Amino acid sequence: MPIIVRLDVMLARRKIRSNELARAIGITEANLSLLKAGKVKGLRFSTLEAICRHLQCQPGDLLDYDTETDKPA
Repeated sequence: MPIIVRLDVMLARRKIRSNELARAIGITEANLSLLKAGKVKGLRFSTLEAICRHLQCQPGDLLDYDTETDKPA
């Protein structure tokens, strides 16, 4: 998938553990783990907003677009 989730990088920069973020934004640790691994098909804007608010970052700090992966076959 051409969208890369960089949540783990931002958590490390902010020195925040996954379980702390999950509790703060009201999602399960399992769902946050799936999001960090890029194994989700979608992300609610309300969840993205909560993550950005808690980590004091922008959506672009968490998501990246890989043009190499998105090349037609």
